[in-house]
Amino acid sequence: MNLSGHTKPYAVLGHPIGHTLSPVMHNASLRSLGLDAIYLAFDVQPDRLLEVLAAMRAMGFGGVNLTVPLKEVAFRGLTNLATSARRLGAVNTVEFCADGSLKGHNTDGGGFLTAVEEAFGASVRGKRLFVLGCGGAGRAVALTAAAEGALELAIADLESERVQRLAAELAKEFPHCAVIPVPAGTSAWAAASRHAELVVQSTPVGMKPTDAALLGADAFRPGQWVFDLVYMYPETAFMQSAVAAGAQASNGLGMLLHQGARAFRLWTGQDADVAAMRQALEQAVYHGKH
Repeated sequence: MNLSGHTKPYAVLGHPIGHTLSPVMHNASLRSLGLDAIYLAFDVQPDRLLEVLAAMRAMGFGGVNLTVPLKEVAFRGLTNLATSARRLGAVNTVEFCADGSLKGHNTDGGGFLTAVEEAFGASVRGKRLFVLGCGGAGRAVALTAAAEGALELAIADLESERVQRLAAELAKEFPHCAVIPVPAGTSAWAAASRHAELVVQSTPVGMKPTDAALLGADAFRPGQWVFDLVYMYPETAFMQSAVAAGAQASNGLGMLLHQGARAFRLWTGQDADVAAMRQALEQAVYHGKH
C-alpha cells in the first residue's frame, strides 16, 4: 500500500475497538482494486461520536463503519437515515454524502442473510429461529429474519425489558411470524434452543477466549444450524457445545464479510473484492488452516 497526499481514509469506530477485523478485510479489497485509500480503526467514546463524525467529514474521510456501542448512538443522533437503519434501529455504516450530510445505513441484516445461506445452504424463510441476545445485533437479526419470512422467532435476553420491547415490535410489524418471548434462565433457553431449526448467538459472550458457553450440549440436537455472531475465533465455546450435540455451527465471519462488502459499495460505488476480503479474514482467524 503506497500512501500519498491523495490517499482517501476510511475507518471503523467502536469502544473498545481492538478486537475488530474490519481493517484486515477492507484494506485487502482496497489493495486488490488498486484504490489509493486506507482503512483504519479508532476507539471513540459514545458521547463524542457525533462530533468525531463531523470532524471526519471535514477531514475528507470516505466513509465510516460503527460497532458496539455506537450503532444506537448514531441512530439517535443522525437525521438522515436510510430505510435499512430506520427498520433496524441502528446504524453500522455512515456515508458522507456529496451535499455534506451524513447518512446512516445498516448493512448487518443483509450480511446476516447472505452469511446464513452461505454457511447452511438455505435461507431463514419458513424456519423456526431462537435468537439469544436482544441487543443491537440480536434485534437486527430478529427483525431481518422476520422480514425475510421466518415462521417462528423465540427471543431471549438477560434483560426482560429488551425481550418484551422487541417482541411487541415484531408482533406489530410481522403478524405472520409467531413471536415467543423466552424467560431468562438456562433451562428455558435450552428448551427454546432445542426446538429451533436455527439458533443465533448474538450476545457479546464469547468475545473473550475464556468465556464459557451460555448453553451446554444438551441445548442442541443433530440437524440444527447454529450461528454465533462472534467472529474472532474459529470455534467459540457456544459452537463447541452445538457441534458436540451433532449440530452444524458457523461463526460470524461470513456476516462480517458480507456486511462489509455492502458498506464498501455504498462508499466507493464499486463492488468489493469479496474473495480478497474473505482470504484476509480467514488468514487472520484460521491462520491459513481453514
